[in-house]
Amino acid sequence: MVTTYSTVVVEKEAIPSLNFPSEPIDKSNQQIQALKKKLKRSMILGNVHRTKMRIIFEDIEGVKEVQTTIWAVGDKNIVLKKGVTIPIHRLIDVIL
Repeated sequence: MVTTYSTVVVEKEAIPSLNFPSEPIDKSNQQIQALKKKLKRSMILGNVHRTKMRIIFEDIEGVKEVQTTIWAVGDKNIVLKKGVTIPIHRLIDVIL
């Protein structure tokens, strides 16, 4: 199944100025586990092959997208280049 998203594309440098709500996006446990698996795979691809991912996330203004490399995956955030972070609970999808 292919899912399409209506997003606003942002540069990774703009992410620190975005406001992320503390409440998580509504997802099933299965969806959360699938996302975590994608994140770990994306981190490996980013670190080994410098592969850029489409990262779909939601801030207070709506759904946004950034295309960049995922350098690290923590318990609560993903880390992009230059220490830019996105809260995992606000991620919608990660697409190769």
